Amino acid sequence: MGLFNRRPKLRPADRPPLARDERVLAWASAGNGEGGGVLVASNLGIWLPGRSERVGWHELIKATWSGRELTLTVAEHVGERDGYLVVADAAPQTYLLLDPGDLPHQVRARVTRSVAYTQHHRVPGGAGRIAARRAPGVDGLTWTVRYDPGTPPDDAEVTAETDRLVEAARAATAPADV
Repeated sequence: MGLFNRRPKLRPADRPPLARDERVLAWASAGNGEGGGVLVASNLGIWLPGRSERVGWHELIKATWSGRELTLTVAEHVGERDGYLVVADAAPQTYLLLDPGDLPHQVRARVTRSVAYTQHHRVPGGAGRIAARRAPGVDGLTWTVRYDPGTPPDDAEVTAETDRLVEAARAATAPADV
């Protein structure tokens, strides 16, 4: 980027209430789609228009960039089991970014970096994705299961098989004893 093509600074009115160790990495104004506002990427997550709290990188299930629109799908917690969360896709949110700057790159890099393990598995009556994510400020990995549509999440066989699969994944990703 040339000397005279520098991006203006984030206006103080658009700056979210950052945590003590949080810093802004990129930002972009949103046009239409989900509405106006400013998206702000930080080292801890992304601040979205209309939300009073940031979405952690580990909470984003999917992020797509069309070249003009950024679509984000956030994990919605639907249950908690021993050692992992059951999540589902919240409604995707699409933001039109006319001057995206580095925001799409930062989103992709940070979401990708948060994934430590992901694997799709068959379970009785369907399938689901087991994932382990790195969450800022959390020691170790955060484990989640996202069932495919039509999979009965509360079925006893599904729960037992999911518990077994998560435990196997934990064992496979555990650091070796030195």
